[in-house]
Amino acid sequence: MLICKVVGHVWATKKEEGLEGLKLMVVQEIDGNGRKKGSTFVAADVVGAGIGEQVLTVSGSTARKAFGKDTVPVDAAIVAIIDTVEVNREAARGSE
Repeated sequence: MLICKVVGHVWATKKEEGLEGLKLMVVQEIDGNGRKKGSTFVAADVVGAGIGEQVLTVSGSTARKAFGKDTVPVDAAIVAIIDTVEVNREAARGSE
């Protein structure tokens, strides 16, 4: 799992049939203190996250399983909205 911040939406009027009805979000990998850490990528949203929120993402076959079927053509999924992250016993709130 990766900690990420939602930084945008993806709109696609024409897409593969298996993506119909999925909410696609742009996420930026961050560290436990909320600082940019890794790449920016697109993740399908399972939990209704919004821009600015910190989330947990999964990738590969785990992302497809988040939708309950292996036929969904996604490689990353948002599976949780973070309320709080504690690193070295210091709490950092999600969405800040």
